[in-house]
Amino acid sequence: MPENILSKIDDPKSLRKLDLADLPALATELREFIIDVVSVKEGHLGASLGVVELTIALHYVFNTPEDLLVWDVGHQAYGHKILTGRRNIFDTNRQLNGISGFPKRTESEFDTFGVGHSSTSISAALGMAMASALNGNFDKHHIAVIGDASIASGMAFEGLNHAGVTDANLLVILNDNAIGIDPAVGALKNYFTAVKEGKNPRQNNMIKSLNFDYSGPIDGHDIFGLIKELRRLKRKKGPKFLHIITTKGKGLKKAEENQVKYHAPGKFDKLTGELAIQQENGLPAKFQDVFGLTLLDLARKNKKIIGITPAMPTGSSLKYMMDEFPERAFDVGIAEQHAVTLSAGMATQGMVVYCNIYSTFLQRAYDQVIHDVALQNLPVIFCLDRAGLVGEDGATHHGVFDIAFLRCIPNLTIYAPLNEIALRNILYTAQLDLKNPIAIRYPRGRGVITNWEVDYTEIQIGKANQLRKGNKHAILTTGFIGNAMSKAIDELPNQSDFSHYDFGFIKPLDERLLHHICENYQRITTLEEGTISGGFGSSIAEFVSRHKYKIDLQILGVPDKFIEHGTVEELHRYSRINKESLVEILQTY
Repeated sequence: MPENILSKIDDPKSLRKLDLADLPALATELREFIIDVVSVKEGHLGASLGVVELTIALHYVFNTPEDLLVWDVGHQAYGHKILTGRRNIFDTNRQLNGISGFPKRTESEFDTFGVGHSSTSISAALGMAMASALNGNFDKHHIAVIGDASIASGMAFEGLNHAGVTDANLLVILNDNAIGIDPAVGALKNYFTAVKEGKNPRQNNMIKSLNFDYSGPIDGHDIFGLIKELRRLKRKKGPKFLHIITTKGKGLKKAEENQVKYHAPGKFDKLTGELAIQQENGLPAKFQDVFGLTLLDLARKNKKIIGITPAMPTGSSLKYMMDEFPERAFDVGIAEQHAVTLSAGMATQGMVVYCNIYSTFLQRAYDQVIHDVALQNLPVIFCLDRAGLVGEDGATHHGVFDIAFLRCIPNLTIYAPLNEIALRNILYTAQLDLKNPIAIRYPRGRGVITNWEVDYTEIQIGKANQLRKGNKHAILTTGFIGNAMSKAIDELPNQSDFSHYDFGFIKPLDERLLHHICENYQRITTLEEGTISGGFGSSIAEFVSRHKYKIDLQILGVPDKFIEHGTVEELHRYSRINKESLVEILQTY
């Protein structure tokens, strides 16, 4: 058996030249390589460790990239990247100007479809298969690898429903490990568990009922068994479905034992798996914890409060409420549309519903926000975590579009807190018999205040606040990025020229204050951690135009392009919304 097999694999062609007997050793080396790099550079660990054998088997059996392989979400694609020509640059993964943490079409011909959000793989691969048939290519294979959490999403079922009435050369592989980022939930998860345990009769197979050739469940870590089954399925035409059982975090004991924490664990000891100690004493709280702990406190006092999240109980910190009030806090799985309309249904019955969704994932439920909530003016409280630039996950996960796509919706209030206390107070205010839906957007990471658990204060809807008084230029900011502007003004020699206003409410705007500003200042500068196109600054421009004010207006924010991956600090600098860039801009006034 050759030593250091992985170093000789530059692409799947070289992989396919290996003897079958060499593949278990390659799997060991691939796992060790992923652990070595991620332990230092960070990233998504558990998912990629769980599909090492599957990744090798797929590229060994199928003629990639001519045969098309689509990974759902892409958390699990590190092994795929390493085997497809990116081994030598894998240490740049998720870093500025490095390779993406997700499959990306512009990065490699082996990345056949760009992913990052769940449940798209079946539809994409089916589209590819149907196109191949229309082009007269009936021998090309199309493979979608999807997890048991992702397949529960409505879009995955839409793809299965359509595929079952086609003769598309499609193979759907269910990677069943009973966990997404948090443990999988729902009746479908229970069904797959019954299948794995042999408690579900084969004649009651729901996948076969959708006209798929179903096989499995088989051991997803038995590379010889995988290859044998993939070769058999390769000879079959039409829609096929292979059910495999894997362990997330396979090969690193700590990652197997704590699959939630080791989904993306940060830095860790590659030998023991022990996480690097992070000193948190004296640091401000994370915004997600301010949300979670505040909601728990409010729920103790208000029995009508409900918490709902689509598959992010740990990341959103709704888990605090789920642990104490499991009958009033729900993880509905990767089902954003359902989460929004479920919230709307509860709101019709007088419940006070906090629907907690990452900003980037609310995009998946846009129709439900308009049609099911806003049109009926139901007072659902949308808590949009990870609003703004989120860092290394990159373009698929930045929460920069929500202001623009929500601002045009009638009846909807939009608020962005300046700090943790403002978030705490708007969460409190929202449950005081609010008559309209509201979206509260707050960033990933820590705030600026350590002592944030103070007495609640009701916030006046639509009221902006003056943070600093000056005499020439008005600075209007919304949300947490306003703190960077405050620090920038502090460094200016002409601080007295600048007034700074915090517009927590993006909608409705404080128009009375805006009239005063337009009548008393030479210039207005707006700042937001969202897209310049259609965002907060655009709303100020519309006000200025509507009232025919002659005033110089500058809009600062995220430029009109998809922002790639890097640290939050690097991406703020790129977008010119970090403190140093703001100082440079203001010094030109």
